[in-house]
Amino acid sequence: MPIKLVVFDMAGTTVKDENKVADTFSAAMQKYGYQVTVADVNPLMGYEKSIAITKMLQQHEPDAQKITPKLIKDIHQEFISLMINYYQTAPVLEALPHAEATIEALKQSGIKIGINTGFSKDIAQTIIERLQWQERGLIDYLIGSDEVPEGRPHPAMIHQLMKLAGVTDPLEVAKVGDTEVDIREGQNAGCKYVIAVTTGAFTRTQLQPYNPTHIIDDIADVINIIN
Repeated sequence: MPIKLVVFDMAGTTVKDENKVADTFSAAMQKYGYQVTVADVNPLMGYEKSIAITKMLQQHEPDAQKITPKLIKDIHQEFISLMINYYQTAPVLEALPHAEATIEALKQSGIKIGINTGFSKDIAQTIIERLQWQERGLIDYLIGSDEVPEGRPHPAMIHQLMKLAGVTDPLEVAKVGDTEVDIREGQNAGCKYVIAVTTGAFTRTQLQPYNPTHIIDDIADVINIIN
C-alpha cells in the first residue's frame, strides 16, 4: 500500500536546533527558581511543552502542592516568549541538511507533507514563516501540540493531519522524528513506517529500544524507505 502522507517533526528532524530548545526550556524553568539542566531536559524533547514542564516540576519541586496549573502555564508562557524571540531574531535559522530536498522530492511524487511538533502553533508558525516553507510550497499542513486535546505520544496530531489530507488508513502514513515520543506517536497512530533520525536529541543507541521501523542518519533515506 503506497504512502500518501509523510508527517515530519520540526526541531532536530527537519529544522536545525543547536540544542536551543533545551537551553530555552532550562532558562524558563530557572526563571521560576528551578535549576534544570539541558541534560535533564533532553529526554523530554518532543513532548508537548506543558507536559514536559509538569514532568520537570515533579522531579524538582518536593512540595507537590506548589505544582499548580498557574505555575505550569507561567513557565510555558516564558518558554513560548523566549522561543518566538529566538526564532524571529536568530541570525541564522535553517533546515537540517537534505531536509528540504527530501520534502520536495516526496511532494513531486504526489505525497502530502505534514509537519507536527511539540511546540505550540505560534512557535511553529514563526519557524515556518522564517523558512518560508508554505510560500515555497514545501509543506501542505502544519499542526502544533496546542491544537489537539492531547499531545504526543497520543496520535491526535497525526489523526488530524490524516483528516486534512483525506487519508483514512494509517498504513498510508509515515512518521519521521528524532525523539522517543515521535516514535511512540507514530506507533500509536498505526503508521506503516515509523522512521527515527539521529540528527536531533537522541542517539541511535537511545532510539533503538523504542523499536521504530527504521533508524537513519540522513533524512534523505526516507525517500528510499517509502518508495
